[in-house]
Amino acid sequence: MKLNQHQRDFRNGLLFALPWIFGFLALSVYPLVASLYYSFTEFNAVTTPKWVGFENFVDVFHDPLVWKSLKNTLFMVCVSTPVNLFVALILATIVSRNFKGRGFVRTAFFLPSVIPMIAATMVWIWMFDPTYGYINNVLSIFGIQGPAWLMDAKYTKWALVLMGTWNVGTTMLVCLASLQEVPTSYYESAEMDGAGAIRRFFYITIPCIAHVLVYQAILGIINAFQYFQQVYIIVTANSGVKGGSAAGGPENSILMYPLYIFHNAFTYLKMGKASAMAWILFIVVAILAVLMVKLTKKTTENAGVE
Repeated sequence: MKLNQHQRDFRNGLLFALPWIFGFLALSVYPLVASLYYSFTEFNAVTTPKWVGFENFVDVFHDPLVWKSLKNTLFMVCVSTPVNLFVALILATIVSRNFKGRGFVRTAFFLPSVIPMIAATMVWIWMFDPTYGYINNVLSIFGIQGPAWLMDAKYTKWALVLMGTWNVGTTMLVCLASLQEVPTSYYESAEMDGAGAIRRFFYITIPCIAHVLVYQAILGIINAFQYFQQVYIIVTANSGVKGGSAAGGPENSILMYPLYIFHNAFTYLKMGKASAMAWILFIVVAILAVLMVKLTKKTTENAGVE
């Protein structure tokens, strides 16, 4: 049967797309469906899955470490996300001005974003060292006794927040692009009316880029709920420290929800429970994303952005 040109184009396009389609089905769709099935089973990757219904979900809600890890994760969502967004906006505001060496400063602010996370985290572990770390050495210059950042449960999460400000280069560039789209006539009119820099920032800059900030906040919240790599490296590196915990740092103070999913799946071999936890996380993040998208739409309408 001879194919016409349209059918040949469709066939050729499908053949080119087949590798991606197979990869998507095998690496995304199948694991998603399998994890949903495993969430209703007792499964440890060695024995055959045994159907247990909602027992895993009941176990999740009765596990105190789940609530502990969720509390730690919400701390990163509610504290680290706005701090990172604020730092990115401030840096973007600085590099949006015309001054000598602006290109170098932009590069310096963005460069940490391209450094591998493992290498950057190891450097931060060294910087947080209570005896030899640069942070406490700088504090000592001002007569301040620096804490044991990664060994004291009172400071571990704040150390993570400080680490997060290192990697805001990408968000800074997005904010910088949005700042450059704000009409200069707005600032000129406000300056003629006697508005100072602070008033111009809060009454012109923020409303005009509010939709971008909300979108970046959505991405930051989603990333915070998936906070894993940094804490895994930290707790692994400090697992031999006296008073530390291989599960989640001192007193499990940095036991994040994704890290506890990992431990349930690959340390305790409770893959059914881990799958249930993963689906609960998926539902929570999906709900928050929908709410934030609606907030973005409302913010955009209020700002008059088409």
